[in-house]
Amino acid sequence: MQYLLMICGEEAGNELSAGSDEVAIMEEYGKFAAEMGERGILRGGERLQSVADATTVRVRDGEVLTTDGPFAETKEQIGGYFVVDCKDLDEVIEVAAKIPGARYGSVEVRPIWAM
Repeated sequence: MQYLLMICGEEAGNELSAGSDEVAIMEEYGKFAAEMGERGILRGGERLQSVADATTVRVRDGEVLTTDGPFAETKEQIGGYFVVDCKDLDEVIEVAAKIPGARYGSVEVRPIWAM
């Protein structure tokens, strides 16, 4: 089953602005991606730009409405994601726990509903 792993954290307090070395953190993400690729479960993933660059789109009564920023006003934002193909919830939890951002924020695990 495929899962979306959403890496969530505070933009102002993430691992990169908390005094950590950006190069070291990115190397950790590279090692994670390489390991998951070798295991044959990584299907994709990307880092997202700041919520300052986000736009929320809604359609109400046929009218397209846009708002600058994310949908919800929260302390944590989605900073990136991975798509993995794991045999069960136990395996995907083990994988999510290896994402460096899990140490500073959280990783939301969502099964993908194939259409």
